[in-house]
Amino acid sequence: MNWIVLFFAGLCEVCFYGCLGRSKDIVGTSSWVWISGFVFSYVLSMILLDMATQTLPIGTAYPVWMGIGTVRAVLVGVFFLDEPVTFLSMFFIFTLVVSVVVLI
Repeated sequence: MNWIVLFFAGLCEVCFYGCLGRSKDIVGTSSWVWISGFVFSYVLSMILLDMATQTLPIGTAYPVWMGIGTVRAVLVGVFFLDEPVTFLSMFFIFTLVVSVVVLI
């Protein structure tokens, strides 16, 4: 069950990354919607991470949470925020995924 909670914590991490990316492109009062989404997603991610670490070792849970969030954040950046894709960035994302899988 805590692995599922950790998975959703990583998903919230991607949400706050996406909100932060969108808030920089918008000015005025509508930017506060994205900033509020960022704060909400960040707090929820931390709460879920804390819940997951009640039974999972922090030395495993934190890198898995970070890895889930990082890979998804790169994908969101590439597909929705028009960030560039390079061979080196994809290579290191691949090595991150392999490292997290080996850690588990």
